[in-house]
Amino acid sequence: MAALTRERLDDDIEVLRLDRPEVRNAMDSAMLAELDAVLAELALDETLKALVVSTTNERALCAGADVSEQLDHEAGVARMEAFARLYAAIEAFPAPTIAVCVGNVVGAGAEVAAGCDLRVGGDNLKLVFPGAKLGVPVGPARLVPLVGLSKARELIMTGRVVAVDEAEALGLLARRTTAADAEAEAIALARELTPYPAAGLRHLKDLFREYEGTKYRVARENAEIVEFQRTGGGLPYGGVKK
Repeated sequence: MAALTRERLDDDIEVLRLDRPEVRNAMDSAMLAELDAVLAELALDETLKALVVSTTNERALCAGADVSEQLDHEAGVARMEAFARLYAAIEAFPAPTIAVCVGNVVGAGAEVAAGCDLRVGGDNLKLVFPGAKLGVPVGPARLVPLVGLSKARELIMTGRVVAVDEAEALGLLARRTTAADAEAEAIALARELTPYPAAGLRHLKDLFREYEGTKYRVARENAEIVEFQRTGGGLPYGGVKK
């Protein structure tokens, strides 16, 4: 069963919705494979003006990795490599990206949201970077440029919940609204960009990446998480088979 739905709007905006509502869009290997293929396809589409990453259920953008997926060591490493490809693809995506941040935005969901250019928050937002709690070396590459070193340390080391008021105060959100209206607000924000020269926006994205060094940060962190899965403790998901 497909884990994603897609909608192409008439102004060259693509809405990509995560669609595993029964597990709050927790990412398993199949969803990651779909995301890999779709993002690769869209990255080559020069007509695309903006990508909105959303959900079919406002309870969650994504609750992180699917802890119930049955994996042996080799498959666990392969899945972590797929997460690394996802994070790299979001960071390098050529057109503007907007994340719909509703409900649980946790772990991998938080990484995807932080990797997007802009974020729209719903009033039920529960944003969590749980790297320290899980022992996973993930989070700093994307969060530090957004909120600064000191705050990123605090959010990642404590792994506490960030609600919509704080996310807005930290400058993480371009817009805030109700959970029910968050996708519509993200599409409206994307439509503010579509009249602008697409090549200019794409060039600006490249400049931001270069000035902040995000492509280097993400590549370094991706290497760290894969090595952690290969030779360290690995993700402590209950589905792992020894």
